[in-house]
Amino acid sequence: MTTTQLVSEIQKKQSFLCIGLDVDLNKIPKHLLKEEDPIFAFNKAIIDATHHLCVAYKPNTAFYEAYGIKGWQALEKTINYLNENYPEIYTIADAKRGDIGNTSTMYAKAFFEDLGFDSVTVAPYMGKDSVEPFLAFQDKHTILLALTSNQGAFDFQTKTVDGIELYKEVLKTSKSWQNSENLMYVVGATKAEYLADIRTIIPDSFLLVPGVGAQGGNLQEVCKYGMNDTVGLLINSSRGIIYASQEEDFAQAAAKKAEELQKQMQEELNRHSEE
Repeated sequence: MTTTQLVSEIQKKQSFLCIGLDVDLNKIPKHLLKEEDPIFAFNKAIIDATHHLCVAYKPNTAFYEAYGIKGWQALEKTINYLNENYPEIYTIADAKRGDIGNTSTMYAKAFFEDLGFDSVTVAPYMGKDSVEPFLAFQDKHTILLALTSNQGAFDFQTKTVDGIELYKEVLKTSKSWQNSENLMYVVGATKAEYLADIRTIIPDSFLLVPGVGAQGGNLQEVCKYGMNDTVGLLINSSRGIIYASQEEDFAQAAAKKAEELQKQMQEELNRHSEE
């Protein structure tokens, strides 16, 4: 999916919501554990109930890898279900990969070709030759970890190196990489005050913003500092939506939470268009 198509979906749905499909068998409704594939059954119900309210889904691959081959098969069934039934939805493999060239090429093939995701999250620590193999895929996006929402982000990402914060150096350097137009960036919602500076470096790029909801990020603050002319934001919510209920009404409860966020996003879009 191209960014033009993504922007079109955002305008059509008046939403820039991304729903994280981080499935923990200890948290899903107990009645689903009787299903042949509880993870897929849970995802399918969530997707069917919320697809009209969001523009993207983001399975965190760790939550599937933890269950071995059955988890990986559930991930495959989930992405196939999305691509076949809701092809307008943007898909993100939250895998945080990144390794030397040949290995990165194989990671990219796994997520872009075999599974058919639109994008994958990648760690920038190993530099250009670990990221460019992902960028080589046409109409696919590489979402680079820039400034994350966790407390440990301050261990390295905000440290000053030669007079510039490391995360800013990552942003600036990445713009020089081949096919950098295929880059998006992860910026945590809990770091909303940094967004103004980030936008001076990458004014036109899409930002994937986790941390709204359960982690305490503020949607209005993120929009104030991070929204650009094409919106340029995908706001992710995982636990706050998918675990809204552990009863048989879990999908309806998830839809209600998603709709609450979508309505707030619609207000932000209207405010932005009036400015």
